[in-house]
Amino acid sequence: MTNATKLCLAAMGASLAVFLAACGGGGSSHQNTIATSASNVQTITVNSGPTGDYANGVFTSVTVCVPSSSNCQVIDGILVDTGSYGLRLLSSTGGGALTVPLPDQTGSDGNPIGECAPFVSGLTWGPVATADITVSGEKASSLPVQVIDGTFATLPKQCAAFGVPEQETLSGQNGLGANGILGVGPLVQDCGSQCAQTGSSNPGLYYDCAGTTCTVTTQALAQQVQNPVASFATDNNGVIVELPQTPTTSSVSGSLVFGIGTQSNNALGNATVFPINSNVEFSTGFKGQTYPAFVDSGSNALFFLDSGTTSLAECSDNSSFYCPGSNTTLSATPASTGSASETVKFTIGNADSLFSDATAFVFPTLGGPNSGTFDWGLPFFFGRNVYTAINGKSTPGGQGPYWAF
Repeated sequence: MTNATKLCLAAMGASLAVFLAACGGGGSSHQNTIATSASNVQTITVNSGPTGDYANGVFTSVTVCVPSSSNCQVIDGILVDTGSYGLRLLSSTGGGALTVPLPDQTGSDGNPIGECAPFVSGLTWGPVATADITVSGEKASSLPVQVIDGTFATLPKQCAAFGVPEQETLSGQNGLGANGILGVGPLVQDCGSQCAQTGSSNPGLYYDCAGTTCTVTTQALAQQVQNPVASFATDNNGVIVELPQTPTTSSVSGSLVFGIGTQSNNALGNATVFPINSNVEFSTGFKGQTYPAFVDSGSNALFFLDSGTTSLAECSDNSSFYCPGSNTTLSATPASTGSASETVKFTIGNADSLFSDATAFVFPTLGGPNSGTFDWGLPFFFGRNVYTAINGKSTPGGQGPYWAF
């Protein structure tokens, strides 16, 4: 695919569900060390992904098994996302890699359960299945996962209101740009108590499906698609994403480390802890304004609003990105409850110039406009270790949820 059409998908988490956004960057005052091979360390790579056209996607592999069996499959090209919760696997009918026959989750009436996961740029639709999941030396058994498969049942009208399905099942193409999403954000479930309730407060993400017809249903917490890290026997209180500082390039590798303060290779060190609120946000000050903010490895760029007479110019051919005349260095100040605060400098480059290099898929200076929140996307991760602590789990930095860096 040409540079002008490099795939730009980004996952952005929220307290209720998983969201995808339209599609910079790093450096830190804290020491950035990359953990080496260990039972709690999984290699991650920023590259063009399984479709060969993904901009700023960080990928890894997982082993998925039919529960309590040796019927397993190693699936690579899984997007690592600190802004969502749970494993979502694109089926082979949607151009993905999943072929192992995972058993469907069923309701009390014996009907299979489907899930509609809304994203800013669309949605994922498909059955909830059960799988044993292994990443590095860590394992979560009999965990609910979503199989992204548009042929599962007719897309419910309430789900279709969220937008267009991310997968392109009819053409057999991988419209997601990944073989799945590994959501390792700061919550356990992808919906929480609202999906367990009846009535108008239920957002309508889970469905009871009789044949091709699906109706909204409640879903108990234990049955919801959920963060697999929280179900590990050990190293289950969070993750660390570790990526080196890098120029624009074709590929760069780092580590996904499980646990915070549980082993010698995952100490919190001198990282600043930023507790997050019930909306899974802290705050960020930028040019005299304060914005709700979150840290999201699944977002391709830094997304923030730069307004005023000296603001960054948007790209004329793609308003999702900034195209300044030259690299521009800015600063913003993440803050949280108590005294947690830190000024972060970052540089935004011209997206058209970045994408003009046909061999490049790693962009530490990629940025774009976003009026509602400050999204510390993947470029923020280059050159620093970013900690995500899971809700209700104890860590040396206090009980999660929080981000730290």
